[in-house]
Amino acid sequence: MIDNRKFYINGAWVDPAKANDFNVINPSNEEVCATISLGDQADTDAAVAAARAAFDDWAFTPKEDRIALIKRLLEVYNDRQEEMAQAMSMEMGAPISMSRTNQVGAGSWHLEGFLKAFDKFEFERDFTATEKTLLEPIGVCALITPWNWPMNQIVLKAIPAMAVGCTVVLKPSEIAPLSGLLFADFCDQAGFPKGVFNLVNGDGVGVGTQLSTHPEVDMVSFTGSSRAGIAISKAAADTLKRVSLELGGKGANILFADAGEKAMQYSADRCFRNSGQSCNAPTRLLVERSVYDRTVEVVSEAAKNTRVGPASEEGQHIGPVVSEAQFNKIQGLIEVGMNEARLTAGGLGRPDGLNRGFYVRPTVFADVDNTMTIAREEIFGPVLSVIPFDTEAEAIAIANDTPYGLTNYIQTPDDEKRQRVARRLRSGMVETNGQGFAQGSPFGGYKQSGNGREGGTFGLEDFLEVKAVSAWVSK
Repeated sequence: MIDNRKFYINGAWVDPAKANDFNVINPSNEEVCATISLGDQADTDAAVAAARAAFDDWAFTPKEDRIALIKRLLEVYNDRQEEMAQAMSMEMGAPISMSRTNQVGAGSWHLEGFLKAFDKFEFERDFTATEKTLLEPIGVCALITPWNWPMNQIVLKAIPAMAVGCTVVLKPSEIAPLSGLLFADFCDQAGFPKGVFNLVNGDGVGVGTQLSTHPEVDMVSFTGSSRAGIAISKAAADTLKRVSLELGGKGANILFADAGEKAMQYSADRCFRNSGQSCNAPTRLLVERSVYDRTVEVVSEAAKNTRVGPASEEGQHIGPVVSEAQFNKIQGLIEVGMNEARLTAGGLGRPDGLNRGFYVRPTVFADVDNTMTIAREEIFGPVLSVIPFDTEAEAIAIANDTPYGLTNYIQTPDDEKRQRVARRLRSGMVETNGQGFAQGSPFGGYKQSGNGREGGTFGLEDFLEVKAVSAWVSK
């Protein structure tokens, strides 16, 4: 059984340098579900030192040996998936049915995708007949991951980094750390060499900053808010380390008049998924004027019919948001929205019958203008803003009028229009007609949504340096 207060450093579970307890709260009932330790500088230094010491051997470990270890990790992951589902459901509030499928499944899906990409990946490439281009691991990587999709983000960072020969120090979110501790145990069971994978729990101000400024860390890969991404970039600047960022979003979902009512329903369901706690959630619904009133009716009814309940219950409901701080932030923005736009579903307070836990009522605002606060700020809760438009050009202009650029959405059966609009949208991803992305597709954004790409070959390349070598003599 894992001791939640320990860290995983240099292939062993170790006590923190000094006691600094932090209570993990179950958002479904507001009760303490675990106690972890937050690391200090000594813990960070020990983890980085272990990663640095392991780097040279791991970087030159044959590719087939690294593949074998990752395949073994996938086996362990699949064998212990129920443990992982229970941990994520308890720590961040994903309903257990969703946790078993989407939350756990995101990790295994990306693991499989990296194995496929890595199998074909070439680290030595001919540039000319006498010159080689070598792709080499960047070094020690600090991985700082969020609470909303724990395994999705840990796997998207740790697996490609270790696959290409980097060694890593993971700092999972202190709000939802249990899944990260379990993943460390999976790596241990899979048999990764000492120092290749390390974990230190901590908060952003502490361990997060220590990793970002550490002179022996070569790269920071961070997923979280744009505000925190800016702080990490500034902290890392003095050592000129590489910083890869996957940040916030305020996705526009452009629904054209020919899309139909199924697309209207999808637009609400996709926004409320994971209790709205996804950076790529389509939280701005842009609707062509001729179907605007009907769309407002459909999405408002969908919000009213979306069941909210404890994460421990089976079913297709949504759970609580992750913490009291998030709950209060969302309530504050709903109140702002009630003064800005027309509330058509949801609103302030918990849903009926739920008096304890961080539950938010699925909420819809109509007649929203893109200058309003609820159209500008990332709410990160089950809150949908509906905005009318008259022309294709106006829809594109509204969609692009945001500091973010992660994922936009288009709903129309008109292929030419769909492709034309997709080219004009300033975002790293454009999902159309409810079709999800393929395994290994690049995940990342434009503008204040970040600067890296995760998944498949793109994710592997993110952790590599490029070296040109002249006068290469081929055998």
